[in-house]
This record gives sequence, C-alpha cells and structure tokens, in this order.
Amino acid sequence: MLKRPLATRAAVWVLVVIVAAVALAPWFGLRDPAEPNLGMRFSSPSPAFWLGTDHLGRDTLSRLLDGGRFSLSIAAVATVLTGLVGTAIGVLSARRGGWVDEFFTRTNDVLLALPEMVIALFIVAAAGPGTHSLLLALTVTGWTPFARLARTLTYEISGQGFLKAARVVGCSPQFIIFRHILPHLSGPLIGQATLRFGQLLISVGALSYLGLGVQPPQSDWGAMLAAAQPHAERAPLAILVPGLAIFIVALCVTLIGQRITELAGNRAITAPRTKEAHA
Repeated sequence: MLKRPLATRAAVWVLVVIVAAVALAPWFGLRDPAEPNLGMRFSSPSPAFWLGTDHLGRDTLSRLLDGGRFSLSIAAVATVLTGLVGTAIGVLSARRGGWVDEFFTRTNDVLLALPEMVIALFIVAAAGPGTHSLLLALTVTGWTPFARLARTLTYEISGQGFLKAARVVGCSPQFIIFRHILPHLSGPLIGQATLRFGQLLISVGALSYLGLGVQPPQSDWGAMLAAAQPHAERAPLAILVPGLAIFIVALCVTLIGQRITELAGNRAITAPRTKEAHA
C-alpha cells in the first residue's frame, strides 16, 4: 500500500496516526473526558486545553480521543459482523441454489430497496438505545453488499475446473468452501469491508447524534456533535472537531478500500484459470 499513489499513502499514514492517538489516549495523561468544570466553560484553545472546552467545561481533546475509541470500535465490530453474515449468506445461496437462493436474493432486494437508516432507526427504537442494539441494527442493514458480492463470485468460481476436480475426488462441501472458495473471495471481500467501514462509521455517528447510540456519560463522535450543536457559536471547535474526525477517517478508509479493490480485481477468478492454462 505504501508504494501506491500519493493519495493512498497519505490516507494510510493519516489513518495510522488517528488510530494510534485514539488507542493510546489513556496513556497520554489527559483530563477525564466526562469530568465537568463549569468554571472553564467555553474556554478557547490553550496549553491547558489544546482544543478548548465545551458547554460543561469538559476537555474537547480528551472527549475526542475517548469518543473515537468507541466510534471506531463499534464501526470495526459492525464491519466484521456484517462481513461474516453477508459472506455466509452469499456463499450458502450460491452453493445451495433453489429456494434458499431465491429466499435470500429476495430478502436482499427488499433490504436494498429500503433506506438503511430508516431500518436501523426502527430496530434501535424497538430494542432500545445502546451499543448492542446499535450493532444489531447495523448488522441487519449492512450485510447485503457482502452477500451480493460473495454470491456472484461463488457462482463464477463454481464453474472452474479445480472445483469440479475437487468434487470428483470426493472433497466434502465444507472442505471445498473453506479451502477453495473463501480464499478466492478474500481480496474482493476485504476491499468491500474497507469501503463499508467508512459508511458504517457515518451511520454510527448519525445514530449517536440522534441519541440512539452509546449513552452518557460515555460519548462518541456523533454524541459530541449533538451536545455541541446548541453551543456552536460559543464553542465552534466542540462541534467542528468531531465532524472533521468522522469525515477524515471515512475519507481515508474509502481511499484505501478503493485501492484494495483495484489491487484485488478479478484475481480470485483469474488465478485458477492461469494454473489450468499452465497445466
């Protein structure tokens, strides 16, 4: 990745710096992000408060780094869950065919026809605000791109000669899936997961902004935006910084995901054909 174009290299380094700062925040000796200090409300940036304070006198930098851990963690876990569920459904649909494929295909079409945020709002409202309901909503609404990609690639790979040979020699369906199919899907699926991470990060921020994500006193970037909005004129950094954090991370991850997708290309499909041609 570091040998790729300048935009990709810059995205990698910026993302590394942000993730490292968020992960190492507890060892920086910063102020308690949840501790109010009404005597320091709306303080301007200074050596004591690098990014100023919010309407309760809380350190904006501490809240940014602390909230980033939850925003990035929830988006990462949601990406893994949606990837696993979508890949399993896509491969199962392509391998079983028949009514199984028809059922999941129609379910996929219905979910794609509806706005993801509307479905997520309904699920979180029904289950109650919190981290678990947030992950459930993101997983239910986010598995469809993985399923479509995995299903399409599995259908293409299933016609390859090496899979036919594996069936002839008596390999079990489970062995074929884990030894021959999934390794060939890894590149495109990793690229898809990277692209989806940015979208899920924005969804996490949107739901938290509406009060349906993590609950006080814990905060994340979306909750910071909601708390700072009424006081934007007096403490502009309190609303500008988390918004920029979401934008920058989503942009960097999207640039990296696009490059991974380009590098993966059709390698999963073309590699077996190349081996067959040499044989």
